[in-house]
Amino acid sequence: MTTVRHLAVAALFAWTVASPSHAADTTAAQQLAHWSAQAGSPGNADKGQVLFTTRHGGEWSCASCHGTPPTAQGKHASTGKSIAPLAPAFNPKAFTDTAKVEKWFRRNCNDVLSRECTAVEKADVLAYLSALKP
Repeated sequence: MTTVRHLAVAALFAWTVASPSHAADTTAAQQLAHWSAQAGSPGNADKGQVLFTTRHGGEWSCASCHGTPPTAQGKHASTGKSIAPLAPAFNPKAFTDTAKVEKWFRRNCNDVLSRECTAVEKADVLAYLSALKP
């Protein structure tokens, strides 16, 4: 029985270490590669900029809260809560936690597009954000 427990603990530890939901488990470049692979084409920064700055029939665009360009601290349009810079070159923590990235893309895409973003849209937006340099 002790061997079974040791194996179970070892398996749980291995799963925990390999789990993609821990902070700093990815990079913006890895996220971009992932979404580009899912989309079947590389992210397009120009299309990402248009998606980011355009209102898509609703009140808000991504830029409404994150700014244009999103290289400085933003402010949520309705709550006023501060938002860290979104461009990875201006915020080393941006796009480094897979679970948070998925959560915020889901929420923000629903707010802006009234639906979830596609892999193409995520790749395009991240290509745009990754192209912004100091």
